[in-house]
Amino acid sequence: MSRTQSLMVMALGAASLLVGTSARADKTSATEKTSVADRTFVEKAASGGMAEVKMGKLAVDKGTSPTVKQFGQKMVDDHGKANDELKSIASKKNLTLPTEVDSKHQAAYDKLAKLSGSDFDKAYIDAMVKDHDEDVKEFKKATSTAGMDADLKAWAEKTLGVIQEHDHLAHQDKDSVKK
Repeated sequence: MSRTQSLMVMALGAASLLVGTSARADKTSATEKTSVADRTFVEKAASGGMAEVKMGKLAVDKGTSPTVKQFGQKMVDDHGKANDELKSIASKKNLTLPTEVDSKHQAAYDKLAKLSGSDFDKAYIDAMVKDHDEDVKEFKKATSTAGMDADLKAWAEKTLGVIQEHDHLAHQDKDSVKK
């Protein structure tokens, strides 16, 4: 191999090493740019979203009231879509999302799973009212937090509107299910 060829091989090797290092630095900087508060919000939102889907499926299966079944399906559809959007953003930010619901949501699910008939319907709607009241507060807080990642903030603002709609419906449905 000539001296020129050797120099070219070394230059290409060094260039590829720099590109690899740069790519890792970009991933690291994306993670570092995401604050602890942002990561905590994302983890809670992901777990809560998965729980809404899981409990919504339960409501579709176990609900006796058409209102409960329809609300459950809405939770599956809307939170499923929001979860997919969050997964996409988290992937770009190199954030790891939980793969299971947290213990609080699992306990609520387990409690609901043991119920049937109108007891299930009432307990499910009560849980949805409580959960969505809390979610509205959390999402409002997140969207008003200075310094939140712009992509996460845009997702939270968009999702807040959906959660507020769910909260309103849950309160309405609670009245009709209790009758």
